[in-house]
Amino acid sequence: MDDVENVQRLSAACSEIRSELAKVIVGQHAVVDQLLIALFARGHCLLVGVPGLAKTLMIRTVADTLALQFNRIQFTPDLMPADITGTEVIQEDRSTGGREFRFLPGPVFANIVLADEINRTPPKTQAALLEAMQEHQVTVGGRKHRLPEPFFVLATQNPIEQEGTYPLPEAQLDRFMFHVNVDYPSEDEELEIVRRTTADTEAQVTPRLDAEVIVEMSQLVRKVPVAEHVARYALALARLTRPGQPGVPDFVRDYVQWGAGPRASQYMVLGGKARAVLAGRNHVTLEDVREVAAPVLRHRIKTNFNADAEGITSDEIIRRLVKLVPQREEEETRRGNVPDLFRSPRAG
Repeated sequence: MDDVENVQRLSAACSEIRSELAKVIVGQHAVVDQLLIALFARGHCLLVGVPGLAKTLMIRTVADTLALQFNRIQFTPDLMPADITGTEVIQEDRSTGGREFRFLPGPVFANIVLADEINRTPPKTQAALLEAMQEHQVTVGGRKHRLPEPFFVLATQNPIEQEGTYPLPEAQLDRFMFHVNVDYPSEDEELEIVRRTTADTEAQVTPRLDAEVIVEMSQLVRKVPVAEHVARYALALARLTRPGQPGVPDFVRDYVQWGAGPRASQYMVLGGKARAVLAGRNHVTLEDVREVAAPVLRHRIKTNFNADAEGITSDEIIRRLVKLVPQREEEETRRGNVPDLFRSPRAG
């Protein structure tokens, strides 16, 4: 089976996954799409929303539809790193009487790990996930232990409750491919939620893909070619968020304390590839990059006091940048509103 057929196969499978998720999750189509894009791009997700929006249920249902091993870790102030990664214990061999260390894996050893209320635990325990997220392994007692593939961390966070919480450090935030905002449902969706959750029925989902196929499909995503002007478009969006760069817009200098690093442009291109494949295409468009720009950039832009005072959020900064950066090379030449630093060498 060639790559074109595999693209169509993955696109059809994702349509089936959405249908299965719709049996349990009402609405939240944009959130589901962003989750699927991140999963097939081998990225981790941070879901932010007020309590009661089915964030945990959504992640568990995604794991069920993908036939993946799922573990949930409820983060609390007294949670220790070993409670996540696992620990070594002394075990006695009854036949010889000798003793040896044996590693007991922690809940991080799963395909999908739900880090529920990740900001509820101190930085020491939060940091226990850093090696797992970046290297897909944990080190305990000087020994490295590989995690199962595929491996995804899907974390949830409550944006309105700050007492007794520990904000994630920037280094760990940068490990998350997407920051996904989970919003309130519409009136009709909320009515459907009430009907479903108060009836004596429980929807059952059918697994559509297994771990082996998901690894294969994620490799397919990375094979998708990206044109230079599309890559430069993602690069421009990321670089224009940095107030120290020459030629950035005035609103970035006025409202941004620090901007996105190189992972932002990488994830925008990779997210664009995944979005294209899920749509049944084997090429990336500028629209694909624009659609993933907000979840990639919103947690990588730190606004300053001026922005906070005027109610300017990172999402507003992204909206202005997407509107500012030209979408075609000929438009770039005509409008001339992007500095030479971000133009293709062919454009002069």
